Amino acid sequence: MEYKGHKLRHEYKFYINPFVYHELRERFRHILQCDENMSDEEGYLISSVYFDDIYHSAFDDKIKGIQFREKYRIRLYNHRDDLIKLECKSKFDNYISKKWARLTREEYNRILNGEYEFLLSRPEEICKKLYVNHATKLLKPVTVVEYRREAYVYPHGNVRITFDKRISASIGELDIFSQNYETIQVPLDDMMVLEVKYDDYIPDFIWKIIQTDRIIKCAISKYVMCRDINRKVRLI
Repeated sequence: MEYKGHKLRHEYKFYINPFVYHELRERFRHILQCDENMSDEEGYLISSVYFDDIYHSAFDDKIKGIQFREKYRIRLYNHRDDLIKLECKSKFDNYISKKWARLTREEYNRILNGEYEFLLSRPEEICKKLYVNHATKLLKPVTVVEYRREAYVYPHGNVRITFDKRISASIGELDIFSQNYETIQVPLDDMMVLEVKYDDYIPDFIWKIIQTDRIIKCAISKYVMCRDINRKVRLI
């Protein structure tokens, strides 16, 4: 499905407790493939540097439930710099779309240092849009969201099932490679986040496993969780 040039995917999020996690995990491990990026059964570490503007648009739009919104972030994996992505995630009601461009470690450093002019020489639209948003709305990094992701996939429907555990927020330093970089875990009372993404359809046998009254469908935002933690830490 496409909308105004965006390839759309369905996305649903649920809170689950450890008991439900272990039950679903065992079932999915027998019918789905492990994501190729999983080096072990615990999954891999995702770190995302999120941007917001002087109007706190990314935060407020999520809180208000604005149907059409977008967030910019820089994403990397396992604290490595061999794959650094600049991403723009667009939300269209229950659908999502992502566009991304690869960054070098030097380009990552320049953005963290407030240098955006080089983005104009990049061919990707997302790079130019980030520059414009920075120039007009002072869009800049505001927090880092980290979590351990356990992921399973099914090729038909491009289905992706993920368990996101130990969600944490950065404290102060936003450069993931800095010696002063620290995080604090978001208190979720042992709950974690189940995400379900697919293209045009999801096979019935997968959906039936997910449809249980022991999971809670929510408009979950790890970004909002971590911004809330940032604000509380500053008040202490």
